[in-house]
Amino acid sequence: MTTNTERYRASRDQMIDLIGDYDRAVAEFRWPEITGRFNWAIDWFDDFARGNDRLALWITEEDGSEVKVTFDEMARNSDRVATWLRGLGVGKGDRVILMLGNQVELWELMLAIMKLGAIVMPTTSALGPADLTDRIERGGAGTVIANVGDTGKFDDVPGDYRRIVVGGDDGGGDGGGDGEGWTAYAGAADAESAGPFQTDTEVDDPMLIYFTSGTTSKPKLVEHSQVSYAVGHFTTMAWIGVKPGDVHLTISSPGWAKHAWSLFFAPWIAEATIFVYNYSRFDAAALMQQLDRAQVNTFCAPPTVWRMLIQADLGDKPAGLRELLGAGEPLNPDVIRRVEQSWGLTIRDGFGQTETTLQVGNTPGQPLKAGSMGRPMPGVPVVLVDPLTGELADEGELCLDLSVRPVNLMTGYLGDPERNELVMAGGYYHTGDVASRDEDGYITYVGRTDDVFKSSDYKVSPFELESVLIEHPAVVEAAVVPQPDDTRLAVPKAYVTVAEGWAADAATAKAIMEYARDHLAPYLKVRRVEFFELPKTISGKIRRVELQQRESSASSAGEAIPTEYRYEDLLT
Repeated sequence: MTTNTERYRASRDQMIDLIGDYDRAVAEFRWPEITGRFNWAIDWFDDFARGNDRLALWITEEDGSEVKVTFDEMARNSDRVATWLRGLGVGKGDRVILMLGNQVELWELMLAIMKLGAIVMPTTSALGPADLTDRIERGGAGTVIANVGDTGKFDDVPGDYRRIVVGGDDGGGDGGGDGEGWTAYAGAADAESAGPFQTDTEVDDPMLIYFTSGTTSKPKLVEHSQVSYAVGHFTTMAWIGVKPGDVHLTISSPGWAKHAWSLFFAPWIAEATIFVYNYSRFDAAALMQQLDRAQVNTFCAPPTVWRMLIQADLGDKPAGLRELLGAGEPLNPDVIRRVEQSWGLTIRDGFGQTETTLQVGNTPGQPLKAGSMGRPMPGVPVVLVDPLTGELADEGELCLDLSVRPVNLMTGYLGDPERNELVMAGGYYHTGDVASRDEDGYITYVGRTDDVFKSSDYKVSPFELESVLIEHPAVVEAAVVPQPDDTRLAVPKAYVTVAEGWAADAATAKAIMEYARDHLAPYLKVRRVEFFELPKTISGKIRRVELQQRESSASSAGEAIPTEYRYEDLLT
């Protein structure tokens, strides 16, 4: 009789073997049948990590200092930490806010909390007291673990929760708080390990709770089971193209799902080394030097980083690089083209959410189509649904078919039955994103369902316009929203963050509108430009709803916005 671990490994190996042949992978890949008790940190990680002297984690700092931890050390250290946490009262089902940076303790604690059957609530250190209060109250956290520099943020956060501080002297200090009531993580070093631990969680027990950064509402609480991420991230591993023995680097900050995707689950599912380069200020040359020095094989970065890299001298391809990925938002084709010209490698796009693992991707070794984010990942039941008729279509909302329960889908939104009913309506999980599919099955992102608008009876995708706008050297970022118009119903307006060295004036606005006119279809003409500080969520997503409200308010009041530039005034 095979074990869950054996089934997990067989399916993992199958995905790695097949992903180079997309059609075969879709036809033959099967998810492992994980049943009964399962704990990823014990049944997968510990199983391959114990006695394994290869590097699990390699962290390098700006000043050149670094720390390296083997798989065996990580397994044993997390056992010790889990023992210590259990001694403090942390147990199965307890919710733990983990608010740390890219430091060894983060990975130790992730594994340790999971081994206890407790629930990890990753949290960014960028949050202030109001957001932390919300997370503790709605999330029901009983324990908070934070760096000494962040302890002061909790002085005004009410609640009867356990407080653990990492760094500094024994208990608090430099964070603005007096350290009273904080237990020093340093005490874990003296704990006598009770490991190896035994699995005490069922497959449907919760493992993770993420707070998503909503652009239109309060953050949602996304709950994942012991398998939805731990098994579901087979798709992310396959998309990255990371293999056993590789070195993988993703530019990402802890607290967000992408960090767990690419700096925890995917590389360790593949038994690869996680490489981290910590820096206070981005330096393209320094990053490329680290890529070369560490012999990084697979590298994933957000579009912002890729744009900054191409503005520098890319130079020769770092020797070990085999796969390049973009994540966070769709990449502009010009960025992909310029990296390809310099390094001979193509940045591959993909699509997923906090609620899922990777759903759609351009997989290794497969033909790419400009502008497309790829094809449905093996094992993921992606469909496009017409939002008006509810019928399957070649353009519509990107959904997952629930008739075959998707392995890589969240349990649901915690404490929000109405939202769960809405997002799972009609037999589909609704992503809220609109896409189109061509005759070869390639899917192209159109925009959020609430972002796409009509102008003169033409459908306008803000993303399509923004992709062209950011090609202009004057534009760092752009957000396109509809401005109400009596004749056309709405006209596209671009809110622009202007690049250094360019004036936020009529001449620059004219140059941007001319560029858009020359590179877009006539009906997609950008008719308004305003230089503006773009409102964003804590995770950096543009809050278009605020810009749309600004336009609606001005229109309702019958007032023109004096700081905007109009196409008809500058161009004829």
